[in-house]
Amino acid sequence: MKQILTLCYSIFLITTSFGQLTALTNNGDEVILNTDGTWKYLNRSPQNQNRIDTNKVKISKSAVSSFIVKSSKINCGIYIDPKKWSFAKGDDGEASEFEFTLKGKDAYAMIIAEKTEIPIETLKVIAIENAKAVAPDITITKEEYRKVNDNLVLLMQMNGSVKGIKLTYLAYYFSSPEGSVQLVTYSATNLFNAYKNDMEEFLNGFVSNRN
Repeated sequence: MKQILTLCYSIFLITTSFGQLTALTNNGDEVILNTDGTWKYLNRSPQNQNRIDTNKVKISKSAVSSFIVKSSKINCGIYIDPKKWSFAKGDDGEASEFEFTLKGKDAYAMIIAEKTEIPIETLKVIAIENAKAVAPDITITKEEYRKVNDNLVLLMQMNGSVKGIKLTYLAYYFSSPEGSVQLVTYSATNLFNAYKNDMEEFLNGFVSNRN
């Protein structure tokens, strides 16, 4: 199961380009991705752009998340519960810096960090477009801004199928002048509800250089 799911995580990898790109959102809206990381709708005025709600509850890491795994790319990390999660460095040449496994379970996670500052809204657009390239039926089932350990992140939950396997992804996206981070958890859709609490607890361990 892990091998199959691992093949699917690449839908979230971010690639950068030196040229201006045009992309489609999951709602079918055209957007222009600029070389400086900004973006705008092609045929919509700013007042008509969809707004994402902000969760007013401040979220902190769990007390059991006591072990920090630090990125060597930018000054950020993830506090994990070492009794629940195992981890290993990503293979050379892969975008994920660390990969995580919920011990004895079919739930997985990864942290992807890069030094390029990419606005959160642009991270969302790129993630959706990369996802659609592998899972054309990808849909966003939840999205909101959250304040996690004093960091503003975008949460996105997405469902899609890859090679007939139904998958659910729960991810945080973060950006600062120092760089950008994708923190992604995923599992088979039929197992998601059983693992959701563990996956959210994992995500809530995210900290940046301001912590």
